[in-house]
Amino acid sequence: MRTLRNVHERIIEAPAETVGALLDRLATSDDPLFPTPVWPAMVLDRPLGVGADGGHGRIRYKVTCYEPGRSVRFDTTGDGLGAGYHRFDIETLGPDRCRISHILEVTTSAAKFTFFKLAIEPVHDTMVEEIFDNAERAALGSLPHPPARRPRRALLVNRLLWLRPTGVPVPANARLLHAAVERPDFTDAWRMPLTPGMPRDPQAWRHVLPFTERGAGDHELMLGEDASHLDFRASVLVDEDSVTLATAVRLHHTGGRLYFALARIFHPYLARRALRRAHRRVAFAVPPAGERNARATG
Repeated sequence: MRTLRNVHERIIEAPAETVGALLDRLATSDDPLFPTPVWPAMVLDRPLGVGADGGHGRIRYKVTCYEPGRSVRFDTTGDGLGAGYHRFDIETLGPDRCRISHILEVTTSAAKFTFFKLAIEPVHDTMVEEIFDNAERAALGSLPHPPARRPRRALLVNRLLWLRPTGVPVPANARLLHAAVERPDFTDAWRMPLTPGMPRDPQAWRHVLPFTERGAGDHELMLGEDASHLDFRASVLVDEDSVTLATAVRLHHTGGRLYFALARIFHPYLARRALRRAHRRVAFAVPPAGERNARATG
């Protein structure tokens, strides 16, 4: 077994009470610290406090110690990296100066230790430094230095582990799509969850497919093209929890049917790929949590 210890610290030119108030908002709907939606959000089954259970992404933990405005400790649960904890602490250094720190310490197997060093540590380090960036943004109103760098290895892991679409029936409330293609010869739909901070405006998803805009509503955007052999329409439907890409095709003649007999083999893969790429691109374009959720604290 190996002991893994990872420590990050940053001095912030703001009162400890101000930064501590940001810490108290962890896992809330307006969490100003966790760097969503680029990285997984912290989700707890109840307000931050001892006994709250949850995690972020595949990392699971439970709150075991909590001093409002000062410190919170999460102990690992389940079969994750190993037995241990991670914690945030706020230390007063003066009336307008404090230190925020994050400590990860777990006892783990040699194999998991190696895996952490190769694949997880770049992501972990990037997330913690972006949390500190967000603390400064929210406490000071702006970031007084360049933002934390995202190493290539962290971005590679981010890309590989990004959420994937799931197949669903064409939504009944995709009204523009249903009105445009009343008796389609083919339909499908793919859905992805919207994580904290992602826009609910369909226009933010305009470039999911490279087709002409054919209509827009409060929650739906329709794209499409007409050709001699078929008509194609795609609906981008956005609600509070998810974005759905639904498509409908009307075939015109035998040539269209022969063409689409081949095209429909590749279409599901291409549709999933387009939605997943757009989902990640939109997430990376969202302003940081420290800007989105900054408000009076302390």
